[in-house]
Amino acid sequence: MGASGRSAGKLNRYELERVSLRFQSRGRGLDHAETLALKDVSLNVRAGELAVVMGASGSGKSTLLHVLAGLATPDKGTVQFRDDDGDSPVDLAKASEDERARIRGRHIGFVYQALNLIPTMTAGENVALPLLFRGITPRDRAAKAEAMIRGVGLDKHAGRYPSELSGGEQQRVAIARALVFEPEVLLADEPTGSLDSQSSGDVLSVFRQFHESAGLTIILVTHDDSVAQKLGGRVIRMRDGVVQEGERAR
Repeated sequence: MGASGRSAGKLNRYELERVSLRFQSRGRGLDHAETLALKDVSLNVRAGELAVVMGASGSGKSTLLHVLAGLATPDKGTVQFRDDDGDSPVDLAKASEDERARIRGRHIGFVYQALNLIPTMTAGENVALPLLFRGITPRDRAAKAEAMIRGVGLDKHAGRYPSELSGGEQQRVAIARALVFEPEVLLADEPTGSLDSQSSGDVLSVFRQFHESAGLTIILVTHDDSVAQKLGGRVIRMRDGVVQEGERAR
């Protein structure tokens, strides 16, 4: 993760310009309901920045995260993403599905609220899984996974299955899995939404640790003001699909 640290604070990792996205859902009969999830969103996130996106349910914050990951394509606007491999940013709004998948696979880790851990794999095996598709030898996969498990404070639990772990421990496994291939960006969607206060604090400590030690760019979505206060960084508030760049967390 040293590359992220070298570029931290010098360049914009993301540059969004007038991004809008509408969803259509089928109603009764032939009627369709249309929801404006994002409206003229313009936003910059610098390399190595820690940003917390706040908003109530339906404010558009998770949709914004999916746009940043290249998992959703806006109807209009540009989503410039700059990695550490080249000088020219890529517009995720115009990139092909294959190009967006390549960028996610090399540069962007994603932590979901639903952890999606494989129940028949141990914690260590879950963490190593993303490396399987990168042609890395089993020995190196195991070594990298072991190091990452240790990095999130779960070295004694590497051989346990998800059902044998607490909710907070499972979330730390999911974070380790998202970081094992050393991405430059970590996107997290309500990672503490189902945790108690102690487990939430442990998970947030892991985020702070990797942000501070590796210069990792982190964008975390939450509806909980206390998460922003504990994590620090820039707070970006959303309401009705509109981004309001905001204050430092207090």
